[in-house]
Amino acid sequence: MKVDIKTRAQIDRMREACRMSAEIRDICAAAVAPGVTTGEIDDLVVAYCRRHNVSASFYNYAGFPGHICVSINDEVIHGIPSRDRVIMPGDLVKTDVGIFKNGYNGDTSRTVALGVTDPEVLRLVETTKACLKAGIDAAGPGVHLGDVGYAIQKVAEDAGFGVVRDWIGHGVGRTVHEDPEVPNYGTPGTKLVLRPGMTIAIEPMITMTQQGERTSVLENDWTVVTRDGSLSAHFEHTVAITDDGCEILTLPADYP
Repeated sequence: MKVDIKTRAQIDRMREACRMSAEIRDICAAAVAPGVTTGEIDDLVVAYCRRHNVSASFYNYAGFPGHICVSINDEVIHGIPSRDRVIMPGDLVKTDVGIFKNGYNGDTSRTVALGVTDPEVLRLVETTKACLKAGIDAAGPGVHLGDVGYAIQKVAEDAGFGVVRDWIGHGVGRTVHEDPEVPNYGTPGTKLVLRPGMTIAIEPMITMTQQGERTSVLENDWTVVTRDGSLSAHFEHTVAITDDGCEILTLPADYP
């Protein structure tokens, strides 16, 4: 494992890619509405990239065919945008996007509960947000990644929800996925020790049931779903480890 430790100047360059990632993330989330297709959400990313002369981090990454991942209901991550996939009232819609600029990437996601009234589903979304906050609050220099994962896991499991283990957070920088791996579960005092200059994506993927922790990949070779069909929520920020804590690079955000 080789972790890229970035200088302050490099993080400054990365900060703009992250700011733009947050901006298009929120544009896409605001566009989620009944009757809109996930392909139309993808079009927003294409238009944004053309307007600002930047690139979508996910497009053609390992062959991914979309510019954004739009995952609905039991789809955890890596939903492929399509003009045939129509968003409906009651859907749990996850928009996950990154922008590449100045040689660096951002990576961020959020979940929109479209017209959802079920209190348990809304509690899942709020708990996943709380998991993201717990992970970020735990991160800092000298902290083990096991401590970050444990902080996320505890919030989710105390609420009675499951934590996806097959898919995890990661480093972000010159490529959209770098070392280190950043699990959403863990044992305190274990795994890599965080250092100033590390940039990582913390991204809890939380499921309605603990059985939902087990996932499968659909025949399209991309979309990850819960095996038991339970709903999932997903929030993500790219953060930089600093001398005295960590800085969220993908603000503005739906973050407490």
